[in-house]
Amino acid sequence: MGNCQNNLPKNARPLRRELKEKLQAPIIIFIIGGPGCGKGVQSTRMAQKYEFTHVAVGDLLREEASKSTSRGKAIRDIMLNGALVPSGYITDLVADNLLKCEDVKGFVVEGFPREINQAKLFEEIVGRTPNMVIVFDCSTETMIQRLLIRSQMGERVDDHERIIRQRLETYHTQCEPVFAHYLQKGILRNIIGEEPPDVVFHKCCSVVDNVIKGAA
Repeated sequence: MGNCQNNLPKNARPLRRELKEKLQAPIIIFIIGGPGCGKGVQSTRMAQKYEFTHVAVGDLLREEASKSTSRGKAIRDIMLNGALVPSGYITDLVADNLLKCEDVKGFVVEGFPREINQAKLFEEIVGRTPNMVIVFDCSTETMIQRLLIRSQMGERVDDHERIIRQRLETYHTQCEPVFAHYLQKGILRNIIGEEPPDVVFHKCCSVVDNVIKGAA
């Protein structure tokens, strides 16, 4: 797997000043949580309600992994091992997808950052922090059960129990420093992801409403 990663950048590309400036005004909300915590459904609903642009990092990676290129193969191999794609590539992917949108009020960025280097690289190349980071708290048992149900529907190539457990282990190991980083900045909000979806959504909206008021 180490050889595969050699094809992928470990450092993000610097942005020109005019591109950095383009990303200063929109509201940016990061949504993070373990696989199966419900962040995909909630991110989609939030983006629709607030007319924000939804950027789902996992979907972008799976799209790239499906291509028959050396980069696609490298990403596919990493994902099938339940590991993380190098930070530089992920951060470039996020920045590129934010920059290609015009006249956007805000972004809901789902599944980013997954480890501390991604958080720091984003701040370095974009020149700002997100307005808010929402974390969905969900027990390991709940996430495994949800993912196994999803795997029976054949939706995702990485929804097999061995890969699920590795993904969860990677998530728990890598995300604690991310939580500490954003907690220190005062922009971390924890929401219980095991409650009914409408309850979770209502709590998400309370957070986003406060962000919008603060940015007004």
